[in-house]
Amino acid sequence: MTVRGCGTHIADARVASAERKFQAHRLPPESENATATLDVYFNVVFANETIEGGYVPDSQIEAQIKVLNDDYNATGISWRLVNTTRIKSEDWFMRLGPETPQEVGMKKTFRQGDASALNVYTVGLMEGEGKGLLGYATFPMDFEAKPLDDGVVLLYSTLPGSASKSYNMGRTLTHEAGHWAGLYHTFQGGCTGAGDEVDDTTPEESAAYGCPLKRDTCSGGGADPIHNFMDYTDDSCMTGFSKGQAKRIKAQLRTYRGVDV
Repeated sequence: MTVRGCGTHIADARVASAERKFQAHRLPPESENATATLDVYFNVVFANETIEGGYVPDSQIEAQIKVLNDDYNATGISWRLVNTTRIKSEDWFMRLGPETPQEVGMKKTFRQGDASALNVYTVGLMEGEGKGLLGYATFPMDFEAKPLDDGVVLLYSTLPGSASKSYNMGRTLTHEAGHWAGLYHTFQGGCTGAGDEVDDTTPEESAAYGCPLKRDTCSGGGADPIHNFMDYTDDSCMTGFSKGQAKRIKAQLRTYRGVDV
């Protein structure tokens, strides 16, 4: 059985350091109801011109953007597809993964836009470091030091209507874009400490899979946030972000991506 695998991980010690810097440099909101539309550049890496070979049709990309907009509606953030690039490379499709030469080469060649532009790369994640992942992302705080590395790498078969059972409603990009916008996993740090740095997501000891109703892994905090986009549950189980997460997204985008929101 396939379970959600996200390659975006950050050690608690690095979270603590990052949050100290964030609080020191955090920019105030333009207004409480500010909104922003962000550009999306889709990069489709394919081995051959079949669905199985990663040749994602425009209809699925458009459906994915609709899912993003629906899922982020309550945050004040919307997304606009500005360009789709198709890249034929069996090597990148099969072997690209976190910090691989394939990833470095691809992003150096094809990343577009400024800090506020979301670059999405769909690949096969079939071998090596990427095998078994549904996707992974960079954090806003890393853009200044590594601008070419910025973006989301996504398993091509997680787009709406694709073949990944339990993960074919487009929620993997919703999740990974959450990291790109500054969110941690709901289970970051487990039951102790500041967790995911959001006050209104209940503490969670570990990732939840499937849709385990009434799961409660940390005493005293209430039921686990299994319906949150930043957990590991099935696409059909995920329903939204919290108000605190929406507030953090805006603050991270203001502070690190130059977005007036």
